[in-house]
Amino acid sequence: MKVLVSGGTGLVGRYIVEELLSAGYQVIVGARHAPLPRFFSRPVDFTPLSLDPDENDIGAFDDAYFFVHAAFSHVAGKYRGGEGDDPKAFRRLNLDGTVKLFEEAKRAGTRRCIFISSRAAYGEHAPGTELFETTSSIPETLYGQVKLDAERALAHLCGPGFAGASLRATGIYGDHAPNKWDGLIDFYLTGQPVSPRAGTEVHGRDLGRAVRLMLETESTRISGETFNVSDIAVDTRDILSPIRQHVDCPFPLPEAADKTDLCAMNTRKIVALGWKPGGMPLFAQTMRHLAETKSTLRPSSTQV
Repeated sequence: MKVLVSGGTGLVGRYIVEELLSAGYQVIVGARHAPLPRFFSRPVDFTPLSLDPDENDIGAFDDAYFFVHAAFSHVAGKYRGGEGDDPKAFRRLNLDGTVKLFEEAKRAGTRRCIFISSRAAYGEHAPGTELFETTSSIPETLYGQVKLDAERALAHLCGPGFAGASLRATGIYGDHAPNKWDGLIDFYLTGQPVSPRAGTEVHGRDLGRAVRLMLETESTRISGETFNVSDIAVDTRDILSPIRQHVDCPFPLPEAADKTDLCAMNTRKIVALGWKPGGMPLFAQTMRHLAETKSTLRPSSTQV
């Protein structure tokens, strides 16, 4: 079956595309520009796709049995605060444009739509609060509000013949280049002090597996639903420790951050469907890979 993935060449979308390809799906990447040759491990199709709500993109769904919406327009490197100095355009593209794509998918006969949302939809809660899908959602950022409103729009469109689900993902890490932690690692390797900071993370591969689960589970179990997708809690010390071990780096690690105040997302709902994230073993494997990559790229301190 063919799956249309919007934003398939992005940092998040690439993991989703690769997971679907490995499972034998035919993938159509919807984006502004076609991927470069051999960008993915296997061949993909391409169709132009726009977040502009005034554009007609219904033709992109002609061959798509499923639709995964991962595209998002934002200032480079930012999601929260990604509106920059133009919140009106940010909302127009990421909410109005997203709803347009949901509606076009339904009209075209696409059977399922999976929306990549964010934990930002919950907003701020008291430190240490465990976040369930039923926890109140009061976003304090435009990013979170746009994600929440898009979730609700998709749920409203769901019905016979059109199943939709939203995945509230936490921070997404992985081993593709560029990597979300490249800046942090490079900053540390230049000797700059790094502040202790903790966060919740999920590997992009595990997010891809969550998407697959939404496509392969009986529609009545997922349609109109929201699912938390999160795995581990790590801090800057956890991230940089394997880098320091593999790279000739004399700089001290940051102090361990307090993780008890994190608001972890409860994932029992999606685990009950069969989702099994990689946990700390996958994190350790990924960090070894990143450390080895940095080690080969970084000249030894003994070289002149």
